[in-house]
Amino acid sequence: MSWLQPSRQLVAGVTLAAALLAVWPVADAAAQTVALPDFTELVERVGPAVVNIRTLERGRQVSRATPELDPNMEEFLRRFGIPLPGRPDPRRGPPGNDEPRQRGVGSGFIVSPDGFVMTNAHVVEGADEVIVTLPDRREFKARIVGADRRTDVAIVKIEATGLPTVKIGDVNKLRVGEWVVAIGSPFGLENTVTAGIVSAKQRDTGDYLPFIQTDVAINPGNSGGPLLNLRGEVVGINSQIYSRSGGFMGISFAIPIDEAVRVSEQLRQHGRVIRGRIGVQIAPVTKEVAEAIGLGEARGALVQSVESGGPADKAGIEAGDIITRVDGKPVEKSVDLPRIIGGTAPGTQSKIQVFRRGSYRDVTVAVAEFEPERPTRVSQAPTPAPSATSAIGASVSDLSDAQKRELRVRGGVVVDAVDGPAARAGLREGDVILSVNNHEVSDAKQFNALVAKADKNRPISLMVRRGDWVNYLVVRPAG
Repeated sequence: MSWLQPSRQLVAGVTLAAALLAVWPVADAAAQTVALPDFTELVERVGPAVVNIRTLERGRQVSRATPELDPNMEEFLRRFGIPLPGRPDPRRGPPGNDEPRQRGVGSGFIVSPDGFVMTNAHVVEGADEVIVTLPDRREFKARIVGADRRTDVAIVKIEATGLPTVKIGDVNKLRVGEWVVAIGSPFGLENTVTAGIVSAKQRDTGDYLPFIQTDVAINPGNSGGPLLNLRGEVVGINSQIYSRSGGFMGISFAIPIDEAVRVSEQLRQHGRVIRGRIGVQIAPVTKEVAEAIGLGEARGALVQSVESGGPADKAGIEAGDIITRVDGKPVEKSVDLPRIIGGTAPGTQSKIQVFRRGSYRDVTVAVAEFEPERPTRVSQAPTPAPSATSAIGASVSDLSDAQKRELRVRGGVVVDAVDGPAARAGLREGDVILSVNNHEVSDAKQFNALVAKADKNRPISLMVRRGDWVNYLVVRPAG
């Protein structure tokens, strides 16, 4: 019977292994379940401060594109009697001249116990009446305190006290990959909760805002609602979606709450947002241009034109300059400049660092108040006398004194004809070349000399004026 002992050990081993295999999946599943967030407490705490916003209009048809809906979603909305976005509500009948009818649906959140509500500017834009509905079904007619289209932030006021409010979070602590929650009224379905993660930060989709990008399901009606972190703090206002159908396609954008609060404070104080301006038109700096002109890294904002008599013009900033710092703050990308200047109080003497023809210099600019942009007059290309074609394929001629005064330049040459490397770089007939490899051009003779002595194995940078705009072109000689 001695052969039975090993057999018992084998059986015991198999039994232990089976038991472990049976436990491990359960333990692993339990660990995964524990790791997933539970939003119930968050929603119970913050939900009462999230409101539905309906806008009404009187006696006019709103002309706007009707969003396309998935047929299944359209049927779902019809079954539950929910008005289709952008289409008349059949329950209200034909609109009369005096009877208000629904124009749109959005969301918002209460930021003070006395009834100030934050939402999107596009939610309340053009509305004759704004109706705010609280989760407890109370309705209030709201007054629009102020709306800022550039940041898409608005503040409305309802006459109530002792209201629940949201807690404002620190957007700087928000991390990519972090769980976030949205509460709002997608397609008019009030008190709807969706969740996802932060998929990117500092997403540049506008002049004044670096958006928070998420994969939280956001649809028409969610606009103006809060984006919340797991602590129940508002870190953004749901504002935009990327969509080809009018519905959610996996990418949504929220306004960072710190920017929204800054704007809302001005709206409450002044009814509008006061921004600074210096009077320049700008463009990004490409890596190729940065290397060609000696800047090194692709950073800063390229000044393409300077408003005549504006703050930058008075301070000596020129078209072709690259603005790299404002009051010590780095301008990493061109979109940083309007944000920094826009946040500077008018009347401030700002120190601006520019890169010009291979070296840095500082200028002091008196920031003015932002005003509607003036239309710019595009000068007609001068009619030049022909000259010999240069080594890069550009035929140029001198500018007359009258043409220099009109263009407000000290020197330069006009392009009569273009071919070869210059044409491939994007140079056009009628362009005015102001510099070659950071050397100012005074006339056609100097231009041809600069091109002739340039290293044929390295690209040549040209600062070019086209109409009222200045840009850099990088020409690679055929040799």
